[in-house]
Amino acid sequence: MQLTTFTDYGLRILMYLAAQPERQCSVREIADHYGISRNHLVKVAHRLSKLGFIESTKGKGGGIRLADKPASMRLGDIVLKLEPNMHIVECFDKTTNCCRVTAICRAKDFFRQANQAFIDVLNRYSLRDTIVSGKSFLEAFALPEHPDPNQAGA
Repeated sequence: MQLTTFTDYGLRILMYLAAQPERQCSVREIADHYGISRNHLVKVAHRLSKLGFIESTKGKGGGIRLADKPASMRLGDIVLKLEPNMHIVECFDKTTNCCRVTAICRAKDFFRQANQAFIDVLNRYSLRDTIVSGKSFLEAFALPEHPDPNQAGA
């Protein structure tokens, strides 16, 4: 099983924001630090906002931030909402399934259980668990800390 690039980037945005919960970050800043297309991240951030994972503020001093505490954001829930489907085998998608043994095949049940186990394991962990500490996370990627544009002296 492989997560889509969209989900990967969504998790990266959330991790970056979790490392700096006290400030708003720009999509451009996140794109620059990960070396990812800004245009692609804008789409991912928009979806994260629609799903309620992040809040966005437009205008000068605007940006994105987590909508909730990192400790309350479960990884499995995030993945389930970002992934377009979790069809690890053809028969999971009834609209495109053309497997001739679907009706009698028992393997699909095993794959369903494995799929659920994958999500269950991810749900044992929160977004907070993905980062050692904000500063360590930023240092690991040699990311400079950005001052809050809304604070005096910044």
